[in-house]
Amino acid sequence: MTIHAMLDPNLSRQRQRRLLKAMNERRLDAAVVAAPHHVYYLSAFHPHWLQFAAMVLFADGRSWLACGNSPAQGAAADEIALYEATWNGTQRSEQPAIVAAQVRDVLKGARAKTVAIDASAVSAPLAMMLAESAVLEPIDPVLWQLRRVKDADELALMRRAIGCADAMYRRARQIVEPGVAEVDVYAELTAAAIRAAGEPLTAPLGNDYACGVGGGPARPGRTARAGELYILDVGPCYRHYFADACRAISVDRNPTDAQHRAWQAIVDALRLVESMARPGVRCRDLYAAVDEHLARHRDGGLPHHLGHGVGLQPHEYPHLNPKWDDVLMEGEVFTAEPGLYGADLAGGIRLENLYRVTKSSAENMLSAPLEMT
Repeated sequence: MTIHAMLDPNLSRQRQRRLLKAMNERRLDAAVVAAPHHVYYLSAFHPHWLQFAAMVLFADGRSWLACGNSPAQGAAADEIALYEATWNGTQRSEQPAIVAAQVRDVLKGARAKTVAIDASAVSAPLAMMLAESAVLEPIDPVLWQLRRVKDADELALMRRAIGCADAMYRRARQIVEPGVAEVDVYAELTAAAIRAAGEPLTAPLGNDYACGVGGGPARPGRTARAGELYILDVGPCYRHYFADACRAISVDRNPTDAQHRAWQAIVDALRLVESMARPGVRCRDLYAAVDEHLARHRDGGLPHHLGHGVGLQPHEYPHLNPKWDDVLMEGEVFTAEPGLYGADLAGGIRLENLYRVTKSSAENMLSAPLEMT
């Protein structure tokens, strides 16, 4: 029941070396990761969604991986330990404690005294097991920063996910019309993403499928109505890497003057982001510029965050949000999703692009058109 991941083990080894450098700076004997996205990032192995795994990286560069039932083929690990994740086809509920005990034993065998752990189901019992024998500290903040710059294998998976998003919008423009049921739009767009991927997606296809409002899930019995704007914010996940995008479609393809003015303001906001975004730019400055721009069109300006990083999780660093003070880095991927909402817009409009930060600019990775019609 294991999933053979599509990350490159050689590049996962490079990611281990980056983590090792951070470990040495902190004088750590070992780092333990057990959250599936962290394990995948560092080992090129992702456990089945009902099973648990853990990876240990030691200060001397050795890597150890625990996984269920059968060895992880091609994983970037020097040693692989197995455990029985299932008995007679039943998933064992006590898996986290079993894996934690394996990690405890390998750490004790290596006499590791200063250990960093992530926040995960495995790390919780492990922390209790190590409470008296090791000094523990969190490793997630380090990994969040390391994961910002995407390697070639990560970008390849993200581009497949983005291709799924583009396919979803092509289908949306074929089926959105007065009377179409929101649940049917959700079903049709999900099918379009799966067909584009050529396989099931690896996360629930959430985000926004409600018409005539600012967002929300598809509502039973609700159909699209003439005059409304249909905000479709989609987040397909291909082999554990996400895309995130949003388009707004005029249900009857006849937007009002107010809707068109709002659409133009949002398009101009995206162009403003594109003109400013480059390595070294503060995300707060991007937010402030778009907020000021939109405030000239509607009281209150930007009513939510401007965007966020995307990768193994739908929201990562950097945060285009005044609650953080992140600075753009070359090689990371972020969204910009300005929006305006109100009764006069029959819901509202939000447009979201995915950008990869290059040496001197930001490259839009989506091809879906921005138009409402």
